[in-house]
Amino acid sequence: DMRHPQQKTLIALAASAIMVAVAAGALIFPKAIQKWSAPLGPSLELPTHTPTMESLVREIPTPTDVPATQITAVEPVSRKDTPTTVPILSASPSPEPLCGGPPIMTVLAVGADSDDYDYGLADVIRIARVDFITPKVSMLSMPRDLWVEIPGIADHYNITHGKLNQAYFYGGPGMGYYDGPGAGPGLLARTLDLNFGLRVEHYGAVNMDTFVKVVDAVGGIDIYLPNDVDGRPIDDRTEDMGYFTAGQHHFNGNEALRLSRIRKKYNDFTRMDNQNMVLCALKAKITSPAVLPKIPQIIAAFQGAVLTDLSLEQIGQLACLLPHLKRDSLLFTSLPQEILSPGRVFSPQQKKTTFVMEADYEVIRDYVRQFMEGTWPTEPDEPTCP
Repeated sequence: DMRHPQQKTLIALAASAIMVAVAAGALIFPKAIQKWSAPLGPSLELPTHTPTMESLVREIPTPTDVPATQITAVEPVSRKDTPTTVPILSASPSPEPLCGGPPIMTVLAVGADSDDYDYGLADVIRIARVDFITPKVSMLSMPRDLWVEIPGIADHYNITHGKLNQAYFYGGPGMGYYDGPGAGPGLLARTLDLNFGLRVEHYGAVNMDTFVKVVDAVGGIDIYLPNDVDGRPIDDRTEDMGYFTAGQHHFNGNEALRLSRIRKKYNDFTRMDNQNMVLCALKAKITSPAVLPKIPQIIAAFQGAVLTDLSLEQIGQLACLLPHLKRDSLLFTSLPQEILSPGRVFSPQQKKTTFVMEADYEVIRDYVRQFMEGTWPTEPDEPTCP
């Protein structure tokens, strides 16, 4: 972490002041408590899994899982008839999560390629695993072109399968296909759970218009591009995303959005790297001394513009955690390129073959399991924030 110690102290104090001010407000105005902890949108309400014997065995505590402070041993009767208490090393008390958060929070983050939340595909699909104890945030990118089983909408136009990003589209209120909770994020979360065992607790979806306004609200972001990035059209059906030369840039919201969406001349992995640069730049700007004190106003201004089931309290916990994250505690990862290969599959909805990413889904499930357990990645395997 290259920030000056005084700057880090200022950021930490500002974040603490935000939390104290909001907490004081909740105490002074009792009605605010309920609003403070209430979800801002419909909950996911994911179906309960039936425990398997394998999962039950995994959950049985081992001796090392149970903190022991002492054991009782009985010496031979000839020496003593009463038990002797033999003290052993006691386990260290578990550290408390920072910012009043839970030990772990998992959030499905969606970037929608639309200007509202009634329609649109999931242009960006990421899972954030937020560790409030370490602290650490790991972000897993899921390829949007994986061909998956989509649950809950077979009664509507006989749709059973599609691309992963279409699960969000079919769940949108404007389509009328999905009657379950959580709308687009809800159906996408169910699809991830069904196909990959990837079970999240919360979601947050941002459409293109809101993303642009958020970046503009913090005064734009600064990014250094190591190489030129060409987003010019390759045919008459391709949107012009512009051409960005290598070097230092100050991007407004529209420019940051276009950089994040460039893909046609590259691939999804290059686009993920570009998105990582945008996320790092946004984190740097939000945690700067000039912007951090304005976070409560920014959150208030965008309340209702972001689709999420997080509460104001949980959003405050996440904002509070940002200054605690060091360079190596924000990890970006994606499924290894070598387990994915391009392919084509017939789409009944499109009535033609469509491009998909093929993979052994059991291998994906294993990577997902490691990610959710916090055992992968242990080190950055993609560019981290400078």
